[in-house]
Formats: sequence, structure tokens, C-alpha cells
Amino acid sequence: MFESLRGLGLSVSHNTESARFDIVGCGGAIPNHVAELFVGNSGTTVRFLTALCTLGSGQFRLDGDPRMHERPIRDLLDALNHLGADATSDHGNDCPPVTIRAAGLTGGRTHIRGDLSSQFLSGLLMVCPYATCDAEILIDGPLVSRPYVKMTLEVMKSFGVQVEHGSMFESFRVAAGQNYRAHHYVVEPDASAASYFWAAAAITQGRVRVEGLTSASLQGDVKFCECLARMGCQVEESLDAITVTGRPLQGVDVDMNGISDTVQTLAAVALFANGPTTIRGVGHIRFKESDRIGDLARELRKFGAVVEENKDGLRIEPGPLQGAQIDTYNDHRMAMSLALVGLRVGGVEIRDPDCTAKTYPQFFADLGRLCENQEP
Repeated sequence: MFESLRGLGLSVSHNTESARFDIVGCGGAIPNHVAELFVGNSGTTVRFLTALCTLGSGQFRLDGDPRMHERPIRDLLDALNHLGADATSDHGNDCPPVTIRAAGLTGGRTHIRGDLSSQFLSGLLMVCPYATCDAEILIDGPLVSRPYVKMTLEVMKSFGVQVEHGSMFESFRVAAGQNYRAHHYVVEPDASAASYFWAAAAITQGRVRVEGLTSASLQGDVKFCECLARMGCQVEESLDAITVTGRPLQGVDVDMNGISDTVQTLAAVALFANGPTTIRGVGHIRFKESDRIGDLARELRKFGAVVEENKDGLRIEPGPLQGAQIDTYNDHRMAMSLALVGLRVGGVEIRDPDCTAKTYPQFFADLGRLCENQEP
């Protein structure tokens, strides 16, 4: 995302030590008129930037790695085109690469499916204030990952833009003429990343405290702790932290539609539970960095679990566990989640561990430090 924004002509600087980004706004007018952007396998980047590029003037192309060429984006393209954009899939297969012949958005009414990715909707919402006319977005079918949409609305509000919406998030109206205001914004700690360490406590019957996150967080993934509590863990919340203490685990039946980025993490925990765990409501995760239902089921079976795969989730029956060589499918969450099994099972090898660099390059170092700090 950082490199692509610079490729669009924006001034963006990053200080690693202070964990700070400085971005000079462009008032909704993209400086460059031509750009070739490479997004790797980052779904968030391709979806948000496809929407952003429609506000420019010129031609922009977004490409990625081979897996990105398999990830559907047609619904976002169709929704943008109904708002006056000209965005197409280069190969005609409804997946990236994507080319945008940009001349701004006119606004009006558009539809978007709700069951594929909430990021399609978030991308639309963030650019609609700069359309010529008001924009109305209608959601077709159930909306997945609602907490992420709520988070998008809250961030937009922090930067000065209001969005009207139905009580069930079935429709959204964005008034034209609103402008984002420059703002010093503090980003919360990553709740998805925190889930691995809360899960480590559950698997080892240890204790992990994550600071900077509470149940009032904008991020829905803090509710992962509720899943662990249902499985038997002790969860304690203070003013600025959540602590999980592992206890004997029981299998659960849980709808994870709103916290789907933590499905693989809960699956790792489920291997150590007494009884089966059923995860439902997450059919859309088949189109993430990997097929996070089919590929996850395949890897869990290597450990010795009996896994039933279905359309919108999976059922995990724990069994005698064994070490295994785990394929990651270039999916950072597959690597981080299934590495946790090695905290209790010998002989676990994660192939291509460097794929964690996408979101958490220090993961294995931090996991090692956590293990060193645990009491016997």
C-alpha cells in the first residue's frame, strides 16, 4: 500500500522506529496520471486502491502475484462502473490485473454483493465523498464481516466524513462535497495479530496479556477472546488490556462471520479441545490469500485431526496429534496460526515462514520471546 501510494504521486514517509506514517493529502486529486502498481497478494491493497484510482485522471493498472490473478474483483468493478467509473479486468476473468481509465466518479446509485468481502464496500465508501453527486450503495444479500464496515465508518468520521446507513447496514448514503480533514490518527494494535498470542495461552494453558486492546476496540477481532472463553479459557479485561489464561478446552459451535480473519487461529486451538469444534458463516474466506476452508482442512488433517469441509465452514474433530510439514500457500495467517500447534506437538515444520512478512515480519521472533517468558 505504501509503495503504491507513492506510485500514485503521493508524499508518504515511514519511520520504522517510531511506527509512524506521514502522508501529505492531495485533496482527492491523484497527482500522477499514469501508474503501474504491484500489490503482491494483498487483497486490501487492490480493493482500496482500485476504488481510489477512479478519482484520478488518466490510466492506472493494478497487478499482483499469481494468487491475486485468481481472486474475484468483478463485484467491485461493477459497483464502481455504476457510479461512473471505467474499470475492467484485463484478462476478462473478473480478477486482477485491473485497468482503470479514470475521470472521476459521478455518483448515483449502485449495488454490491455483501457475501464476498466487506472490503469491496469499504473501498466504495471511502471514495464516494469525492463523487460529483451523492452516492447510494445498496447491499445485495447478507453482509459479511460487519465489524470491519463499522470500523471503516468510524475512521471516516474521525477524518470528517459522515455516512448515513440503514439500521441493518442494508444501505448507505454518502453526500457529495464532503472533504477529509488532515488529522493525527492513532492506529490501534492489530487485534488479528493479537489473536495468535491469546491462542498460544489457550493451547499451552499459559497466560498472555495484550495491551492497547479492549472490548471497546473498533476491531471486531477482539471478539476472538469470546470464542476462547466459550472453550473454557479465563478472559479478563482491564482499562487498556485483555488477558487470556488457558484452561482445559471444550469444542464449540461458533459463527465466525464477523471475525473471519481468526478462523485459522481458532482451528489451531480446536486441535487441543475435548470434542469437536464447528466453525460456520465463513464461506467468503475461500477467496482470501488461500482457500481458507479447503486448504486449512488439508493442513489440519496432516496433524491427525478429522476435518469435515462444507460450503460455509468446517468441523474439526481432534485426534492423536503428530508433527507435520505444513504448507502455507503464501498465506501469512496459515503460517502464524498453524505454527502454534508446535507449542505442544513436536516435529511441526512451517514451509515458507517468510510469508508472514506481509503483515507481521517479527512474528516468529515475538513468539519465541513469549515462550521464553512463560512460567513453567
